[in-house]
Amino acid sequence: MKLAEFDAWMTLEVARVERALEAWVPVDAPAGLGQAMRYGVLDGGKRVRPLLVLAASQAVHGLPGAALRAACAVELIHAYSLIHDDMPCMDNDVLRRGKPAVHVQFGEAQAMLAGDAIQALAFDVLTPNGGDGEPGSDSQAVPPVLQARLCGLLARAAGHSGMAGGQAIDLASIGLPLGENALRDMHHRKTGALLQASVLMGAACGAASPAQWAALADYGDAIGLAFQVVDDILDVTHSSVTLGKTAGKDIDNHKPTYVTVLGLDAARRHANDLRDKAQAALARSELPDAARLSLLADKVVERDN
Repeated sequence: MKLAEFDAWMTLEVARVERALEAWVPVDAPAGLGQAMRYGVLDGGKRVRPLLVLAASQAVHGLPGAALRAACAVELIHAYSLIHDDMPCMDNDVLRRGKPAVHVQFGEAQAMLAGDAIQALAFDVLTPNGGDGEPGSDSQAVPPVLQARLCGLLARAAGHSGMAGGQAIDLASIGLPLGENALRDMHHRKTGALLQASVLMGAACGAASPAQWAALADYGDAIGLAFQVVDDILDVTHSSVTLGKTAGKDIDNHKPTYVTVLGLDAARRHANDLRDKAQAALARSELPDAARLSLLADKVVERDN
């Protein structure tokens, strides 16, 4: 696949995800809650996780309606996590995606409720009752067995063994001298689990063989960790304006990062090594339509925000 074709594919798929999120994130939730939810979800972010879902599904010729719902559900979980992470009781950040964080714009209580409601909405989107949202993505496009499988993959990635557990380790590690293995475990949970789940949820929408599933799991694991390594690098090499969030905050708060543990040059090498591992896993999968996943691996490592 040529780079221009890939860019066109990304533009098309991100637009589809945006339309679906626009349809499914409510306007009319009571007492201003819908406004806070939409502020935290819409019109922002790179949408890397939905793109991974859709690329993996297309690689295994998955059900398009199911894949779109899975893509949106993953992005909703990611959005809720950012809202909660930014709050004063967590990372205490005031900037997200180039605009005031949700708790700054709407207050802490409304931000907490918006995050809670967005998390619940993710599983609502995965279990359609028919007739809601975008044409072609109703309950008939997501068989009940697949609904359950997608919910399980997402719940495990977001819960105590995944993202929430990683955030707990992160908060407990402030000021502590973590080694590389402990840092890897923390970020495999906090960041990597949801990115790996994005790949596997896409794969679950089709008919991946056991060997292909294992290869895609390895790809997702490598990409998940690479994403965090690059985040740590960008945190010390780019400005808040470029990143859309407060730069240098992890180091200022004495949080362990790949840069503080490995050093900047070694962290860059590690990101490239992880990309190589992801590409090798794709080659093992022998999926003929994996070019989009390959180019997404490059995009994750080469991004500048």
